[in-house]
Amino acid sequence: MYIDDISFKDISIFNVEEDQSVFSKLNFTKTVGGKETLKHWFQHPFHSMDRIIHTQEVVQIIYNKLAQWPQEISNGTIVVMGKYLDYPVDAIDKKPDAFSAFLYRIFHSADYAVIKFSVEHFIRFTHGLQKICAIFENAAVPNFVQHKIDSIKRRLDQPYFQTLLKTNIDTKFTRQKLLSHARHFRYEHKSDFNHLIDIFFELDAWYSMAKAMEYHKMVFPKFENKDVPVLQIEGLFHVLVPQPVPYDIGLNPTQNFLFLTGANMAGKSTLIKSVGVAVFLAHLGMAVPAKNMQLTLFDGLISNINVEDNIAKGESYFYNEVQRIKKTVERISNKQKWLVLIDELFKGTNIEDAMKCSVEVINGLAKIATSQFILSTHLYEIGRDLKHIPNISFKYFETQLINNELVFSYQLKEGISKDRIGYFILQKEGVVRLLHEL
Repeated sequence: MYIDDISFKDISIFNVEEDQSVFSKLNFTKTVGGKETLKHWFQHPFHSMDRIIHTQEVVQIIYNKLAQWPQEISNGTIVVMGKYLDYPVDAIDKKPDAFSAFLYRIFHSADYAVIKFSVEHFIRFTHGLQKICAIFENAAVPNFVQHKIDSIKRRLDQPYFQTLLKTNIDTKFTRQKLLSHARHFRYEHKSDFNHLIDIFFELDAWYSMAKAMEYHKMVFPKFENKDVPVLQIEGLFHVLVPQPVPYDIGLNPTQNFLFLTGANMAGKSTLIKSVGVAVFLAHLGMAVPAKNMQLTLFDGLISNINVEDNIAKGESYFYNEVQRIKKTVERISNKQKWLVLIDELFKGTNIEDAMKCSVEVINGLAKIATSQFILSTHLYEIGRDLKHIPNISFKYFETQLINNELVFSYQLKEGISKDRIGYFILQKEGVVRLLHEL
């Protein structure tokens, strides 16, 4: 699924403040390499239904056995192993005896200290891989994953690795035995360990997906193979919202355009971003933050949410809004399946201009039957100019005033909002009083 840098930013997949990104909330990797692998997958959502389904299958296997996932392999373990494999350690005898080991300890004390600290981690890593192989034993594993598991098994079946598997992690080794292991790690099985580390990074990334599914109580979406886009979500929530209120939302071939209204703070932007995040995660083969979700494979996701001006180029906010809409139209005119998310069209011009431009844009976009659209606006009045378009559904977030306090239900209702709360907020926050006192 295609998604550009602006859309990544709009729906907060990545963020300058990392803890405010979707990626950070779903990252449960144990290693830096696993995190980088997961990040690479986030940057390249899948275009293939098969790859999405196969990824779901792998994550489901791990999810079912999360309690059995090895705790022996930490980021520290991988770091220590990597440093030792690249460390310029002084030469070790092919078959160190007690005396040569004693001399090595005396005359190569710094290298010996590195070796002594590293051996335990190699053993931990090997034991952890054996547990991972057990998790996938007798499971219906996709071929591309089975190839990786088989690659691990082939190496663990080697005599030396069998020796490691029979060695207790807490074993206290003699100097001679330490050097013997160190030589095997560095000179005889370096390529094996590097290969196994690379495989583990991918396994760590899949583990993270499974852990996120458990932690956030997410579910796998079901993909439908149809020529026209379908999106049906029940109990949708946003992982960045501490106490989210779930939404139900549906788009289909007969109503593929959602015209969304409601007061500021009512939940329009959160809903739009929640849909974007769920569709994005679905195309990674991940579980989604919802109770239930059905969709077709989308070719791309494009958003118009946080448009910015460009002072350096002398470009106004409105000009950049227009350019973003132009790019959107150019993208989705290829008759492929697109999800288009638009939050508050044309904020950078006067109301009369904004209304005229918005009606023109919506009339045009509504002609594209191969894409789905969610558009929010504060220009409630333009709704009456769009009532004649059969594929547009009109929904709004209700705001109530109870005991002089605003109450938001965060639930969608049929129709167009009539709420006008701007002046109330201005008054409630004491701005009107301050102005009158000037």
